Amino acid sequence: MEHILVVGGTGNIGFPLVETLSMHENIAVTAGVHNVEKAKKMLGVFENITICPFDFLDSATFPKAFEQVSKVFFVRPPQLSKPKEDMLPFLQFAKQQNISQIVFVSLIGVEKNPVTPHHKIEKMIRELELPFTFIRPSFFMQNLNTTHREDIQKHHDLFIPAGHAKTSFIDTRDIGEIAAISLMDHSYINQTLDITGPEALTYDEISQKMTRILEMPITYSKPGLLKFRRTMLKRGIPKDYANVMVMLYLITQLGNAKAVTTTAEKVLNKPPRTIERYIQDYKKYFIR
Repeated sequence: MEHILVVGGTGNIGFPLVETLSMHENIAVTAGVHNVEKAKKMLGVFENITICPFDFLDSATFPKAFEQVSKVFFVRPPQLSKPKEDMLPFLQFAKQQNISQIVFVSLIGVEKNPVTPHHKIEKMIRELELPFTFIRPSFFMQNLNTTHREDIQKHHDLFIPAGHAKTSFIDTRDIGEIAAISLMDHSYINQTLDITGPEALTYDEISQKMTRILEMPITYSKPGLLKFRRTMLKRGIPKDYANVMVMLYLITQLGNAKAVTTTAEKVLNKPPRTIERYIQDYKKYFIR
């Protein structure tokens, strides 16, 4: 039986990944999580799932999480922006366990952006000679109902510094399913997968679609990068996290988030979800 550690098993990507893996009788999953009680409520319905406390910043949580594990999946928590401090001990421990594959959710175009944490993590994984699969998605649709939910709920506005640039958004449910496939198919080892949704859209277009589907006006205020950063800091967002967000939206403004690939459809063997489907499915998150 294959035993897979899913770090962040209750997250936007981790949950659909665990859900998909749980359908296979020959796969056991350890869900490494911060909040065990929350995980029990979310994941308790699935078979072959072990829930285990996990913290990238606490190496004492590693041994239990890695028990009998042969493969590992993880996403970088957005608040952890110093890979050598936050991630390297975890990766070194994974190397010591002789795992057969590590799947990391990186970022599309990251090979051209060495200052991003994602680039540095990919580099560390390669240097450690860990068998890898790098899933490089475009921006998550679910950023709207998490990072930007407050502005949509309270102000009916997309407070996002992306200018008029297009973004090829992808649904995290598709990413989770792609991660499951890459963990079950050996042909994806030592591969990189640049994945996007089916089209690239501006935030003006997103606001129009949200207005129609949610049946309430949603605007797009196009704040500048500095105004956005100041606002995030006032809201208590950690400085390092705010800086990474600004960097990613600068990349978007430069037109580097508009590429559309067919990789997701090829891996899934079906079209990835559309933004309309996402907005409809997540209606309850946007309406107070």
